[in-house]
Amino acid sequence: MSVRRLAADQPEDFAFSPENLKWAKGQIAKFPQGRQASAVLALLWRAQEQCGGWLPEPALRYIADMLSMAYIRVYEIATFYTMFNLAPVGKFYVQLCGTTPCWLRDAEALKSVCRRMIGAPGHVTEDGMFSWSEVECLGACVNAPVVQINKNYYEDLTPESFEHVLNDLREGKTVKPGPQDGRHSSEPMG
Repeated sequence: MSVRRLAADQPEDFAFSPENLKWAKGQIAKFPQGRQASAVLALLWRAQEQCGGWLPEPALRYIADMLSMAYIRVYEIATFYTMFNLAPVGKFYVQLCGTTPCWLRDAEALKSVCRRMIGAPGHVTEDGMFSWSEVECLGACVNAPVVQINKNYYEDLTPESFEHVLNDLREGKTVKPGPQDGRHSSEPMG
């Protein structure tokens, strides 16, 4: 795995919204006294959602303080888990699976679509709409190749169908998640 660093440009500060603060306190309360740090992953995830898909450095400090943890421990967790984005992402963050099942079903062609329509991995388009990265297994191997865009999976993709998904999202159209080839769930093809 490559070295993961925080983005150079950071906001001044971070605080959970009142709704998220209430939620965070509920998560912390689930753990016995002295074990509140166990809520760190959940709080990092919620902070990332609140920040539009990435974790700024002030959020790490805020969560460290909230959980009475050393900042370096929260930083280590955020930089270890690739589910945490350390730089801004597009409104539509595309995670493209490149592991063996997807690769065998031509995920390389989907990467070409990403490079052509979005740019290099980690690049956010000028309009702020898209960014992408290659990830490890998304767990939907039976419907390979697969991408996750924000919280939705798009499966059984071809370069053409993937391009169609991206264009529809750019135009503000609703795109049905799941298999894109007419297959229902993970039934046998054909």
